[in-house]
Amino acid sequence: MQAAWRSSATAVRNTLLQHVRVTAAATSLKASVVLDGRICYSSDHGTYLDKSSVTDRILELVKKMEKVDPAKVTPVSSFQSDLLLDSLDTVELVMAIEEEFALEIPDAEADKISSCAEAIEYVASHPRAK
Repeated sequence: MQAAWRSSATAVRNTLLQHVRVTAAATSLKASVVLDGRICYSSDHGTYLDKSSVTDRILELVKKMEKVDPAKVTPVSSFQSDLLLDSLDTVELVMAIEEEFALEIPDAEADKISSCAEAIEYVASHPRAK
């Protein structure tokens, strides 16, 4: 009976270790866990980015777009109705956000970003944004 229990415990342990990775860093603990087939990471620097910093950086990116009137850019501006960006412009903006914050936004999530507020919220709540 004890051998069977040990075998089961070892199988559970090995299965768990395939899905959980933990590494100790000098200043923080970093971990990744597979949930529903997605890898979820702790932040590389231990905290999320400050929302006001994210807001400033995103607004600057939007203002730099050729088609955008910088005077119309606010933290709640809609890309389409307020800034008159088309779908291609929005894709370019999302790509610029990915580059600025060193992250990859999945297509399904990128399709949901249609305003400065949504972009700010996404990046500020993303643990891998830099």
